[in-house]
Amino acid sequence: MSETGKRGKRSRKVRLEDIAERCGVSLSTASRALAGEKGVRPELRARVMDIARALNYAVPASATGRKVVLAASSAAMVDYVRNQFTLHVLDGLNARARALGVEIVTQPVADPAQDINVLEAALSEEEVAGFLFLTLDDEEVLSLSRSFGKPVVLVNGDDPLMRLSSVTPCNRSAARLGAEHLLQLGHRRILFLMRRGRRTIERRFEGWRDALAAHGITDVEDLVVEVEDWLPDLAAEAIGARIARRGLDFTAVLAAGDSLAVGAMLGLARSGHQVPGDVSVVGMDDLPQAAFHNPPLTTIHIPMREIGSAALDLLLDGVDGLAVPPRRIELACQIIERQSTAANTRDAR
Repeated sequence: MSETGKRGKRSRKVRLEDIAERCGVSLSTASRALAGEKGVRPELRARVMDIARALNYAVPASATGRKVVLAASSAAMVDYVRNQFTLHVLDGLNARARALGVEIVTQPVADPAQDINVLEAALSEEEVAGFLFLTLDDEEVLSLSRSFGKPVVLVNGDDPLMRLSSVTPCNRSAARLGAEHLLQLGHRRILFLMRRGRRTIERRFEGWRDALAAHGITDVEDLVVEVEDWLPDLAAEAIGARIARRGLDFTAVLAAGDSLAVGAMLGLARSGHQVPGDVSVVGMDDLPQAAFHNPPLTTIHIPMREIGSAALDLLLDGVDGLAVPPRRIELACQIIERQSTAANTRDAR
């Protein structure tokens, strides 16, 4: 055979017919096995997939008719009712699912140690393509789900050791954007108002700290104000208590969420101070109501709908049976300037 003929033989694209011939099955059976459709014995499907991998065949994944189990934490469900961040994530997820012909099955998870058994039961359902974990990324869940054998994607959460794929906003750079905006307006005493507990919020804390450090501000311990929940009233009480204790020793507040930013403005008003005349306030999320507060809230726009749709796409990338390394997708955010921020005109010290 000529060298040209050898090169042509080596470069010939593997066809579905080649897979069917190797497995001794019909073309339609091979197609259904690779697409994950019903009516193919598990052992035969596994054999077809093994041959496809061996030949480096690009398996076309069909999502139509598949189910995806959405495991949602108690925190996500509380958020769904309270400030609608979760609402918009689910809106994007469900819109993408409808476009792809995928059914989303929601499973609340109150106690991971117990409820994980319900999720494991879905593993035997052939039409279940995988699992989305919404605001559910504690170590117990990550450990239990590692052996699922079907794709798992964390939604608005992350796995610090990258054992599972995840989709989040770029929380660290988002918070840095908010802090940089305030720094450019001349603010140096910038409080960070937060509720600790989740890694996603810790990333926001780190972004605020990064921005201050870049401007030579490293003594920041006294600038952190913590609350026990995401309720505006708690944020208002925390800001009011600080002012009563230390006076107005800050000129700006960056809140880890819009609900806390609204509470900060409320606490400032109760203490007789104006926004942005005395103190500038920046939130994070850009929920629809942010534009209607008094004053309208400057905030960081989080692409909430896109988080949901990107998570489903990432999950479906792994349903064809081929090994895909875990990936972390972080979506860029942007600042939305409104009337709650202004140039600093006073010395907080």
